[in-house]
Amino acid sequence: MDRITPEQRSKNMQAIKSTGTKDEIRLAKALWHLGYRYRKNNRTVYGTPDITFKKLKIAIFVDSEFFHGKDWETQKLQIKSNQEFWQKKIERNRQRDIEVNNYLKSQGWKVIRFWSAEVEKELGKCIAIIQKAILS
Repeated sequence: MDRITPEQRSKNMQAIKSTGTKDEIRLAKALWHLGYRYRKNNRTVYGTPDITFKKLKIAIFVDSEFFHGKDWETQKLQIKSNQEFWQKKIERNRQRDIEVNNYLKSQGWKVIRFWSAEVEKELGKCIAIIQKAILS
């Protein structure tokens, strides 16, 4: 049973962003300040990466731990309400991530994925990974 009313739950879920999250913005601003120019949420690239360097064929995704199933085998047991819905949704998200990665790689793209906590706690390391991909 849910601890909050359906109206409160609806309001909470509406507030969750799919683009322009705090960590996406943090990563994008850091790249911009280093002089890198990119496109955000470019819909012309399959999977709509959060950041793209189209000429270099680099796609960068910043994934939410919950919605993309970090440590999924242990975390799926933590879901208390509406388990069937959330497990199905997150498992589909994980499958879609694999499909997007495979397609982009087959088209010659370099795909870089970060967890949002990784960007938050280790921004320098994330930037270094991107710079290495740009220079190689």
